[in-house]
Amino acid sequence: MKLSANLGFLWNDRPLPDAIRAAAAAGFDAVECHWPYDVPASEVKSALDDTGLRMLGLNTRRGDLSVPENGLSALPGRETDARAAIDEALSYAQAIGAGAVHVMAGFASGADAHAAFVANLAYACDQAAPLGVTILIEPLNRHDAPGYFLVTTDQAVDIIRRVDRPNLKLMFDCYHVGRTEGDVTTRLAALLGDIGHIQFASVPDRGTPDHGELNYPTVFAAIKALGWDVPLGAEYKPGGPTDPTLGWMAEAQKI
Repeated sequence: MKLSANLGFLWNDRPLPDAIRAAAAAGFDAVECHWPYDVPASEVKSALDDTGLRMLGLNTRRGDLSVPENGLSALPGRETDARAAIDEALSYAQAIGAGAVHVMAGFASGADAHAAFVANLAYACDQAAPLGVTILIEPLNRHDAPGYFLVTTDQAVDIIRRVDRPNLKLMFDCYHVGRTEGDVTTRLAALLGDIGHIQFASVPDRGTPDHGELNYPTVFAAIKALGWDVPLGAEYKPGGPTDPTLGWMAEAQKI
């Protein structure tokens, strides 16, 4: 399997350009991140150019962290803020050559939230299409993000159908799906045509993928059998320095 290091969790004890270089040294095929906005895009682009790695994607800003907020696009009445965050993310993605932007929904519920999310996603897709950027949406599990608007893959697919844009895809995080829905390999196969990116971590502790409820050699083999050849996102919490936690990589890369 090809692997991408999610630098929101891995090597997050150092500046993002240094984390990119660390991921390259460790043998990852690509990188991805959460919120890179405090780092000039030119510095990130330089690190990507130096290492030859691609930045697969990044997130829109969460909003006001003192509240806290966890995305803006499903918040009724916050369309101006949501679309500013989308514009910012697309601009940053274009500057560093990232192929996808995860548009975060936020803490919300109900019909008005659904309508706001659909409208903001349509805006995001229309702005992203000329740039060749994919828009991603990701269900988050109720244990880690109680109150988050987007919870299940069925809900995500319904929204994808309603928005009806070819560049809107599902971010399928095996960890979140494992905690909320289970039956991960069956859901991967059923949803393959809607998936734009796949991430993983152990269930339920979100640690390295070499323990827990999911047998990742089986999951990775199933993903390969589906013909997926894009790097999978290692989005796990190392619980300390990242390098000592990478023992799982060698076997995963053989699959």
